[in-house]
Amino acid sequence: MTTDKLPPTSDNRPRLDPWHELRSLTRARIGLERSGNAQRTTDVLAFQASHAQARDAVHAPLDVGAMQTQLGDDPCLVVKSRAPDRPIYLRRPDLGRRLDPQSLASLKRGEWDAVFVAADGLSSVAAVEGAVPLYKAMKERLADWNIAPLVIVRQGRVAIGDEIAEALGARMVVMMIGERPGLSVANSMGAYLTYAPYVGCPDSARNCLSNIHPHGMQIAVAADKLAWLMREARQRKLTGVGLKDDAPSGDLLAHQSETQERETGA
Repeated sequence: MTTDKLPPTSDNRPRLDPWHELRSLTRARIGLERSGNAQRTTDVLAFQASHAQARDAVHAPLDVGAMQTQLGDDPCLVVKSRAPDRPIYLRRPDLGRRLDPQSLASLKRGEWDAVFVAADGLSSVAAVEGAVPLYKAMKERLADWNIAPLVIVRQGRVAIGDEIAEALGARMVVMMIGERPGLSVANSMGAYLTYAPYVGCPDSARNCLSNIHPHGMQIAVAADKLAWLMREARQRKLTGVGLKDDAPSGDLLAHQSETQERETGA
């Protein structure tokens, strides 16, 4: 239904759509109207458009130029995985987890507290929209940390961040990567935090923030949660199943308040 009213009753009183309030709480397709035995044309077209957006998010190449423009004067490193093209990347996840030898050789070791890596994953749209804003927000929150230049990866999976961090000598890595698109969200990004990463590091050693997009977890909220996790990881020297996202709500509210003051100039 596209309105909150149904045809009037026999005594001409308007009849409220019982699905209206529920629709306002979710992007899922619930309570769809029908015309005879079929769905309405507008709903069918909307579904097809969402499906096309999801396919485009998976297959579209990563727009590195747009990300570099967002960075402005901030330096970045651009590398690629061992997957030579998108079709092979989708068929061979293992190739997306390791760096191309030439890219690996280009990374110089240093003394970094953390490195942030951005990769297309399964939604290049999400990476272009969300990775640089999250990276900049984290640099503000971790101003006293020695953070490596942003690394942008073409055809990358989550685990490729481990090899990048190991090559750069970073103590922890945050992998910002496009998540598998659905039919309600095609631009969702995930952020994976790993302490003391190494090639072959298990997924149980990571913490993940998921559904970072305009209709889900906002950049400021994700940055507050991630900053708390990174500080705890540095103190406890671990991430993953041993590090729970149990930050006191007051701490996150305080961080959010400080963020709002910075953004509004209050």
